[in-house]
Amino acid sequence: MQEILTNMEIYQGSLDSLQIYKTWYDKFKNANCGALITFSGIVRDEGGISALSFDIYKPILQSWYENWVKDAAKCGTYLLFAHSLGDVKIHECSYMSGVVSKQRKIALKLINDFVEDFKANAPIWKYDVINGKRIYAKERSHNLSNAGLLS
Repeated sequence: MQEILTNMEIYQGSLDSLQIYKTWYDKFKNANCGALITFSGIVRDEGGISALSFDIYKPILQSWYENWVKDAAKCGTYLLFAHSLGDVKIHECSYMSGVVSKQRKIALKLINDFVEDFKANAPIWKYDVINGKRIYAKERSHNLSNAGLLS
């Protein structure tokens, strides 16, 4: 099942990365752009996990993503994004992003900047799934700026 929020795609469970890439490629192959750069995040087998599980706060994620889309448009690029909600087993895809651009150098820089900012600022919380239990992955999480209790 897929939910589309202004070109931001949220899927329940693992991503079908080949289908998502094909959809993105087919959408832009005739747009006279020279580059479609993608990044896929795959759940690693480490720490005794059987899966990762994700919670998303969609209103803030949508706002964060829309700001990136506006900035990307200033460079003449188009930004793509897909993420999992819920459990994703090891060796499956949980995250994809893409940049479509006339120039590869711009696309390469933008995909790097976008993925780094995503890791630091997207309101997505990660849990390890060990022995059927969700355990918050605090040591691999980042504090979101402007998040938390008001004093």
